[in-house]
Amino acid sequence: MPKSSLGPTPKSITGGCLCGSVRYKITYPDDHDFDSSNYLCQCTQCRKQTGGLFLVSQQVPVSALEWTSGTETLKEYAASESGRRGFCGECGSVLFWRSVAGRTISPTIGSVDPLYLFGEGAGARFGGGEDVPAEGFGRVLCSGTYVEWCANEIKGVTDDIPLLFRGKRLQGNAED
Repeated sequence: MPKSSLGPTPKSITGGCLCGSVRYKITYPDDHDFDSSNYLCQCTQCRKQTGGLFLVSQQVPVSALEWTSGTETLKEYAASESGRRGFCGECGSVLFWRSVAGRTISPTIGSVDPLYLFGEGAGARFGGGEDVPAEGFGRVLCSGTYVEWCANEIKGVTDDIPLLFRGKRLQGNAED
């Protein structure tokens, strides 16, 4: 059973894009370590792609992710020689980042269904939920184990957000 020091962990989660044309399910391996798989990134590429100050994602084995809808609108952008950014070509939702050479994929936490992030009856819309605690799994899914590209902090803005100081702070990315 996957474990975390931050509370209960999901066996699986679902998510997808804003328009609903791309849907996925992640089934966590029994040995998944939630405490060391969360990433917050402040790089310029993540900011430009999301329109936000940072991107929150969780790294999982590629084999843990299953597309549960058609993938006709799923697009990838080669942001660099080593990385690909997945998004819906219809609505523009950012869905993941993945290394070309890696066996992992990092789905964005913002694309996770509300049921798993904050619970509170969101199950009526997304189904299931019998194993979801009332408060959801948001805390364990976005704990900020690694905060990447801290060299790109915005003075007076992202250098003062408590979430960005929870984990290991890296000037580059976790592979550096």
